[in-house]
Amino acid sequence: MTAHEIDYHIYGEEMQYVEIELDPEEAVVAEAGSFMMMDTGIKMDTIFGDGSNQEKGVLGKLFSAGKRLLTGESLFMTAFLNVEHGKKKVSFASPYPGKIVPVDLTEFGGKFVCQKDAFLCAAKGVSVGIEFSKRLGRGFFGGEGFIMQKLEGDGMAFVHAGGTMARKELGPGEVLKVDTGCIVGFTKDVDYDIEFVGGIKNTVFGGEGLFFATLRGPGIVYVQSLPFSRLAGRVWAAAPRGGGKDKGEGSVLGGLGDILSGDNRF
Repeated sequence: MTAHEIDYHIYGEEMQYVEIELDPEEAVVAEAGSFMMMDTGIKMDTIFGDGSNQEKGVLGKLFSAGKRLLTGESLFMTAFLNVEHGKKKVSFASPYPGKIVPVDLTEFGGKFVCQKDAFLCAAKGVSVGIEFSKRLGRGFFGGEGFIMQKLEGDGMAFVHAGGTMARKELGPGEVLKVDTGCIVGFTKDVDYDIEFVGGIKNTVFGGEGLFFATLRGPGIVYVQSLPFSRLAGRVWAAAPRGGGKDKGEGSVLGGLGDILSGDNRF
């Protein structure tokens, strides 16, 4: 194996975290902001790119890190290395309610494609890059589902699904239509494209967006019920604006907040 062979355990129900057990000289890489806790004896280091063996030389590292900018991620990742003799543990937490999905790349032919913000952490040696679309429709209309990350190698990786996660096994030629934001990831043999919803009423009054993703088997698809973009959109829509008083939902809590903050003028 080129990637480090790690053991893990996932805890919790709605707000999960994954605990990874590292043997001496084993390491795991993670996105910034996902770290939760670790034992003493683990060295934390910021690395350029993903630390995989596919990065050869300075130009290779620059290219690998530069691709991450296209997904909106940082040029850097954090590596956690066990520098002592005994087994040590490090944990990473979900960013919002949902499920952590373990992905054994050896079972998926060495490649898994996921949403750009779904990746949580992986064994060192797993390559974290971007999946370029070869179809024009995805580029113009894919939205959040257009730029996908690809995880390659022979180690363990962990991705996060918001809300409830569904695992769909598609047979050859079987098609699943999904909101672009609800895709968590899929195996390398799944054919992915963007399709227009169609119909004037659907387009103008549907409220579900103009496009959805079509996923054609064979392969495995992971779908989430609560993408972060949808959660953030609902929070943004419910937030009061313009300095006025919010008379809608949450007005009781809003009034209580005004009292606690001293804004109790009537």
